[in-house]
Amino acid sequence: MGKYILKRVLMLLPILFGITFLSFAMMRLAGSDVVMQQMDTTGMAFSQEVLDARRAELGLDQPFLVQYISWLGDFLTGHLGVSYVSGEDVFASFISKLPATLLLTVVSIVLTVLISVPLGILAAVRKNRWSDRLIRVCSFAGNSLPNFFVALLFMYLFSIRFPIFPVIAGGTDLKSVALPALTLSVAMSSRYVRQVRAAVLDELNKEYVQAARARGIRFSVTLWKSVFRSCLMTILTLLALSIGSLLGGTAIVESVFMWDGVGKMAVDAINMRDYPVIQAYVVWMAIIYVLVNLLTDIIYRLLDPRIRLGGKEA
Repeated sequence: MGKYILKRVLMLLPILFGITFLSFAMMRLAGSDVVMQQMDTTGMAFSQEVLDARRAELGLDQPFLVQYISWLGDFLTGHLGVSYVSGEDVFASFISKLPATLLLTVVSIVLTVLISVPLGILAAVRKNRWSDRLIRVCSFAGNSLPNFFVALLFMYLFSIRFPIFPVIAGGTDLKSVALPALTLSVAMSSRYVRQVRAAVLDELNKEYVQAARARGIRFSVTLWKSVFRSCLMTILTLLALSIGSLLGGTAIVESVFMWDGVGKMAVDAINMRDYPVIQAYVVWMAIIYVLVNLLTDIIYRLLDPRIRLGGKEA
């Protein structure tokens, strides 16, 4: 197991370095000038000498590769730089806002599991009946709605029309996280209901289910003790994919509900061309996503004996 984990880590390192290089390059080649952006917000006119001095202070007058190597060296030593806008340490700002995003992610995943797994199993068990058709229609509708529209719809219904939840998040309590988490879980549940349904149907068509039914074993026992356990790998895969989609999709929802997480911080940094903050967000989200996938691979190896045996034979 130790050799397997080490091999996986060594395979992921080039991916992380590639992500840092590409994200750094795309931001520098975007065509916008962070110094001009900062000066425009002041409403004052500055001479070219002042602008050049500011670029030199930020290191933006150096060649691209020199900037990247300098940034990468600072990153490997734990220094992510200082925000161009606020002047605060980027790593400290990121860490202070990360718990809010993690809370939103965890609650969204829990809601997604509670919604998609029972509905997916119900749709598979009652295949081609009215309940199955209704679930599939709702999943199509939920999957077609963008997150910002669902967020505005929930905000109107549950904050304005029926004032149950706050319009703007006032903290990191469960009442404030309810609407953002529900917004994120709608789209994910709509996608995963169909995948859970397909996985359960595939198991129900296998011979051991028919043999259990022929021996007189209750269908509910076979469903939960055999079929559901066989589908756990699929559900685990969905959860791993949910982490990635949530890390990329929370930014819009956080901005709509003013949820003070790293997603909103990244959107504000993009608007202000705050390169150190944007780079820190991209890199750390990539690291978290890679670690989640590594953990998923390890769990696969522990849960599925076929993977362990295949690895030994190979």
